[in-house]
Amino acid sequence: MADPAPQAQSRRLRQVELLLEVSRRMASYDTLDEILNALVEVTTEQLGAERGTLFLNDAETNELFSRVAQGNIQREIRFLNHVGIAGHVFTTGEPLLIPDAYADPRFNRSVDEQTGFVTRNILCVPIRTVKGEIIGVAQTLNKLKGKFTKADLEMLGALTTQGTLALQSARFLESMKKVRQQEMEFIDVVSEVTADIKLGSLLQRVMGEATRLLNADRSTLFLNDEKTGELWSQVGQGLESMQIRLPNTAGIAGAVFTSSKTINIPYAYADLRFNPAFDKRTGYFTRSILCVPIINKNGKTIGVTQVLNKRGGPFTAEDESRLRAFTAQISIALENAKLFADVQQMKNYNEAMLESMSNGVITMDGDGKIVTCNAAGLRIFRAGSADVIGRSAADFFNGPNAWLLERIKQVESSQETEQLMDAELIVGEDRISANVSMQPLLSVEKKSIGSMIMIEDISSEKRLRATMSRYMDPGIASQMINEGADMLGGKNVLATVLFSDIRSFTTITEQLGAQGTVAMLNEYFTLMVDCIQREEGMLDKFIGDAIMAAFGIPVGHEDDADRAVRTSIAMIRALQAWNAQRAGEGKPPVDIGIGLNTDQVVSGNIGSKKRMDYTIIGDGVNLAARLESACKQYGARILISEFTYRALRGTYRTRELDIVVVQGKTKPVSIYEVLDFHTADSYPHLVDAMGLFRDGLDAYRNRRWMQAWELFTRVLSLNPNDKAALMYVERCDELAAKPPPDDWDGTYVMRSK
Repeated sequence: MADPAPQAQSRRLRQVELLLEVSRRMASYDTLDEILNALVEVTTEQLGAERGTLFLNDAETNELFSRVAQGNIQREIRFLNHVGIAGHVFTTGEPLLIPDAYADPRFNRSVDEQTGFVTRNILCVPIRTVKGEIIGVAQTLNKLKGKFTKADLEMLGALTTQGTLALQSARFLESMKKVRQQEMEFIDVVSEVTADIKLGSLLQRVMGEATRLLNADRSTLFLNDEKTGELWSQVGQGLESMQIRLPNTAGIAGAVFTSSKTINIPYAYADLRFNPAFDKRTGYFTRSILCVPIINKNGKTIGVTQVLNKRGGPFTAEDESRLRAFTAQISIALENAKLFADVQQMKNYNEAMLESMSNGVITMDGDGKIVTCNAAGLRIFRAGSADVIGRSAADFFNGPNAWLLERIKQVESSQETEQLMDAELIVGEDRISANVSMQPLLSVEKKSIGSMIMIEDISSEKRLRATMSRYMDPGIASQMINEGADMLGGKNVLATVLFSDIRSFTTITEQLGAQGTVAMLNEYFTLMVDCIQREEGMLDKFIGDAIMAAFGIPVGHEDDADRAVRTSIAMIRALQAWNAQRAGEGKPPVDIGIGLNTDQVVSGNIGSKKRMDYTIIGDGVNLAARLESACKQYGARILISEFTYRALRGTYRTRELDIVVVQGKTKPVSIYEVLDFHTADSYPHLVDAMGLFRDGLDAYRNRRWMQAWELFTRVLSLNPNDKAALMYVERCDELAAKPPPDDWDGTYVMRSK
């Protein structure tokens, strides 16, 4: 039997030699991958194992990862640094010898299930630095002969300890190379991105690079719109692009913009500032958020960059620094691109405006060369763009039009605008009557850079239209010119007629006198006509202090009834604002009533051969006038017929007032009051009062006089100024005392116009 002492001594000697060999081999390698490969090969070979893996800890993500694995697995493995056998050894620092892996509850079977490898037994030891810090674990699997022993465990620990110094050095060098590489990449990215001057593509590139640099799912760059107080971003490219906007105080982005401070949220749903509505709408799940302000060179916050869902864990302090540095570098490019976009937009706007003008516009530079000529200018001179642009003004304005060139020289010399009315231009064999305006073009420094000519063609139809528009509605004038004699006949059209009249006008004229009355009417008519024309209504005529207008003439719309109602509401609101101004000036208020009716009317030029008037006539017109007059009796401002009420497409606050037979008619018609113009001050508890009034009217028509009386009285308790409710209280008293005949249906016959 051999002496055990010499065997033990020999074994220790071989172990020392092996450790020295490991140190020598580690010192000969330059990269982390080579050292990791070498350590795994040595431990696997010396321990007679089937496979070995070395896991390092990623402090940023709290994960253990393998850069090297033997066998068929050639991909990186990552898992949380407290999971499985390796996680236990890393967190506790306790080496483990597991004789039966599947019998140990700490064993994580997921890797075996993914790869098909079967783990039988395990050796696992922590990798410690000289200072005792655990930076990873070494793991050896499946002893080829027999089972792992404690001596194997000690050997694995000794081998990994021997390679730790080289491992640390290589990892440090690799991190330095990575930082250097990132810095160079950062410089390249910034240089490439900031070279783009188009705002749309620049936004896309910045968002793409921010996503890539921080290894995130997505990012969004919001710029502040100072005009609207909104943060906006361009999402997508080409036809698929869309602009998203949100208030610059809303959400995480708004908080960062208003505070100019970075927000880093590791768990979005645990933060009260996070709004999950977008996730619910799109199905996207936001885990982590990093949002930094974009600050320009003057220290002003111009937007924010928001990055979502870093792969592998939350965003780190290093990520914050990198994103802040990135946004600081690209802020100048963003402002330049935004300025370029504003200039381009203004250029496009100016060009579109020039092209849409009916007047011809020609500009010349300081050398007298024509630079631009809009479509109207080309049309006036019967020329193509190539015939005008680029030519010398002296060459173009020659012959009978040479006087234009002389006037242009005078304008450039005097630096003052000159206007010529009804001037004559010769184009080919045609004579064109035109109003011509010439003005100098000046730079910011007030230096001459050229001149501009504006030409208004007032020949034939244009002159006629301008003249006629002074005496009738411009739409009627245009239609009469376009249709000529065809316009002179009458037409049956569906229209909504509007009548309005000033209340107590005689009293007002007595207070104001003749001059004051005319001044007041001019102000009043200006306000009312503006309301009518905003909804494309036709002003038919002024009848003293009354206004007659129509909607659906000369051009019909599908919502003419709504246009008429909206106009009526706007007229009352404009009147209220005007009365407030008049009260401050010590002037009496003006009150009006408005009646609306929708019906077939006859429109056309009516009169004699010497004097004609374009107007509308018919029963529909008369009913509108009667409803305007009925406003006094019901204490209403706006009354509409059942025909207008049924034609409405929009929703308004209305209540049915009565069924009436107006003077000169035999058929009853339901009338409704429009109440949209009221405020809480002018009609308190309006909604409640409308409901009570409706129920009261139902009781009244069903002869329940006492119930109706009580309901209308309750309306008066909410608003004592409701004249219609007071009228029904008086009617209920009369009808209760003297009931109507059995065939009474609630219709009221009006005795006056």
